[in-house]
Amino acid sequence: MMTSATAAYGYGEGDDAAPTPPPQGPSGGSSGNMLTARADATSIKVTQVSGGKSGSSSKGLAPVDPNWTPPPCWYEPVATPQQLKNGVEQLKKGGDLVRVTPSLSWGEDLMVNHYEKGDQQSDGEEGYKNFNVGKDGMFWRGVVNKNMANDIDAYDCERTLFWQDANTIPDDERAPTPDVLAAYAYDKIHVPGTDVELKPEAKSTVNLPTWVWLDKATFKDVKVRAELPNTGVWAETTAKPVALHLEPGTEDAQTFPASGDCEINDDGSIGTPYTKGDAGKTPPCGLTYLRASSGEPYQLTASVTWEISWEGSGGAAGDLPNGTFETTQDMNVQEIQSINR
Repeated sequence: MMTSATAAYGYGEGDDAAPTPPPQGPSGGSSGNMLTARADATSIKVTQVSGGKSGSSSKGLAPVDPNWTPPPCWYEPVATPQQLKNGVEQLKKGGDLVRVTPSLSWGEDLMVNHYEKGDQQSDGEEGYKNFNVGKDGMFWRGVVNKNMANDIDAYDCERTLFWQDANTIPDDERAPTPDVLAAYAYDKIHVPGTDVELKPEAKSTVNLPTWVWLDKATFKDVKVRAELPNTGVWAETTAKPVALHLEPGTEDAQTFPASGDCEINDDGSIGTPYTKGDAGKTPPCGLTYLRASSGEPYQLTASVTWEISWEGSGGAAGDLPNGTFETTQDMNVQEIQSINR
């Protein structure tokens, strides 16, 4: 019989698997030489190719397009014929269930009948003789994107564990094509924190221009590669910084440019560093506060826009929605003090 299980034998759980299962979803664990794979256990390998660093100073991007979402699920290889055979042999010894879809698992009878004896399923799907041992390929099943685990579309990849010849991918809308891996890599991009340079720093004076800039050495392209082993499918997603947007934190302020959007310079920097003698000039990127902060500092928000593009296997390429990353910092603004003699 078909069973919805909380623990099941699976294969191919990668380093990027979620540390905890989704709410009310299949759980994970291990037993002997077999993995009990969660619904979100993936074999996709992610590599930081250039730029960016992991850690507390780097953060993920928020897509500018609120309607954009990463792929909710996809199919990927999880077991060789021998691995599947070994798994069923464990079942015969009293082992746990084998996960055949993200949400369903089978016990010994169904596994033996369909994958060892070659019996046809009730839905008409042809069976396999002796787990296809000796053939060149792997068995595939669906994987849920852990960031989309509570989305109803995350369980669209419900094809029963199926065979795919080596060096091919399924003819299915949920196949792991390069654009799917590119979108998966998008979620793995980490960019440096937006610590802008200010002059004056943190404390300003009413009607005194504050210069804002970003050093070209800090904001470089960030590239992340995602590849799915045993498929030949890969994608590299690149985030390129293109603009800085300033929000003063009060309507009593003027930004430069008026839009608050400071575009990136040809050398990769944003704005112009303040130098001695610039006090009376208008900064190419900056702001002027028109009223004192009166004890409570203004919250200056600086957000960097990153342009996202990708290229992948088979000459595929495309664009993804721009991403943003923002930080806020306190700005204390005081009135100009004058002394009467």
